[in-house]
Amino acid sequence: MTDDTDSRKDTADTPVLIAGGGPVGLALATELGLRGIACVLAEKRDGSLPVPKMSQASTRSMEFCRRWGIAEQVRNAVWSASHALDFVYLTSLTGFELARQRVPSYAARGHLPYSPEGPTHCPQIFFDPILAGRAKSLPGVSLRYNTALTGFTQDSGGVTATLADSVGGAEETLRAAYLVGCDGPGGLVREALDIPLDGLGTIARSINIFFRSPSLAALHDKGWARFYRTIDETGCWGELIAIDGEALWRLTVFHDSSEAFDAGAYLRRCAGQPFEYEIISAQPWDRRDYVAERYGQGRVFIAGDSAHQCSPTGGLGMHTGVEEAVNLAWKIEAVLRGWGGAALLDSYGPERRPIALRNVELSTQSYRNITGIPAVQHITEPGAAGEEARAAFGRQLADTQLYSVVDHHKVQYCYEDSPVCIPDGTPPPEEGVEYVPSARPGTRAPHAWIEEGTSTVDLFGDGFVLLRLGAAPPSGQVLEDAAAARGVPLRIVALEDEGIAGIYQQPLVLVRPDGHVAWRGPAVPEDALALIDRVRGAA
Repeated sequence: MTDDTDSRKDTADTPVLIAGGGPVGLALATELGLRGIACVLAEKRDGSLPVPKMSQASTRSMEFCRRWGIAEQVRNAVWSASHALDFVYLTSLTGFELARQRVPSYAARGHLPYSPEGPTHCPQIFFDPILAGRAKSLPGVSLRYNTALTGFTQDSGGVTATLADSVGGAEETLRAAYLVGCDGPGGLVREALDIPLDGLGTIARSINIFFRSPSLAALHDKGWARFYRTIDETGCWGELIAIDGEALWRLTVFHDSSEAFDAGAYLRRCAGQPFEYEIISAQPWDRRDYVAERYGQGRVFIAGDSAHQCSPTGGLGMHTGVEEAVNLAWKIEAVLRGWGGAALLDSYGPERRPIALRNVELSTQSYRNITGIPAVQHITEPGAAGEEARAAFGRQLADTQLYSVVDHHKVQYCYEDSPVCIPDGTPPPEEGVEYVPSARPGTRAPHAWIEEGTSTVDLFGDGFVLLRLGAAPPSGQVLEDAAAARGVPLRIVALEDEGIAGIYQQPLVLVRPDGHVAWRGPAVPEDALALIDRVRGAA
């Protein structure tokens, strides 16, 4: 909501108000706190998480966790380093295995070619408390649980928000320079801004059954895996996720539109026989495909599930939202500190919305590939007919990569047509199964090891970084002087390693605070001030 008649420039109670305390809101609070920007996070619930929604932190999210100082804590929170992370396709846990996509354990994985980190199994009931603890530790970050955003207005000087105590009902008014809605698909912020949604809408009515069974792992011979996808004569109907690698599990039934369902019957069907269990929660939910038409208005922005919602089969929901938090945080900091131009915050939507559209599409396609696995007669039966059906089906499922999003695709993406990146005319690399590094302007700056334990990724986060690459790169002094003239924080890092220079393809590469390449070239252009003005949103 906007009140154009009020042009107050009064002092805000807080620079940034965040509505919503899920992983995206917590990520934004952490990013702002590390940048020295105070913020208030208002979460209408008490902060407890009775059920796990997301189950994995993506490789890119883990790179952010690495910078936030919590990567090891997340990695060691719950999943044993010796447990495999396979995707197993089977008729039931005690039935027949049909195919397996092998994903090595943390202990066996080694270094990935595209990241110093890697995807990490850490369901939300464990991840959120770790991130909340980090946010709370930062000066200027205030996490206020049982506090709901009930309304707001904005003017040219800031946002006036109404907050209500979720328990006692007492209301207060808080003034902020900016408001970010991380309050989910039914949240107040997007609805108040009257931002429509694009997309397919609800694509399935699914069921999540969260349960405890310490004996389930010993019931079968398939070993530990992250996913067990169940296939019978009806096709692929569900997937079981090991939540803690011990006793907690979640069975997702892909589609059941009936008014009533038998959770126990689904659990026995998945196991292939009766077993002991305790159901903690059994809830139907809508699997959706949508992206907001805009990512904000004036001084109010949206991020995470407020801006998009996708099938979790791609592992791209929280991943996309956390990237948005990081993209927005450095831009808010730049504007508040006076070196960000008038167009910098305007670039948030044009950069992030195309990525959300891509990720939602990938997620829906992944879901349709999985649920499109056809029904096969006799597949659950013993004997010759069953063996023949399973063998033929196993050959059909050989390319199990079709049923998940390629991991490096979640890391290597580009802000094509960004108004604050300077294109160099090179074409985008093809998104194939094999990883091909790219440092085109707009991409996340590629990983390379500088020395044991230190990646190029570790260089980025605090201001701009100008990389001088190779044995005899041009001087970057002119660009450093131009940045200083505009008050833009910039430091120069020289890396002589020719392997790193080959990955980045130009001797000078300017990287933004969010780790994305803003510009690269063989030498600093004649008008260095124009380059700096473009990347700070003041061109």
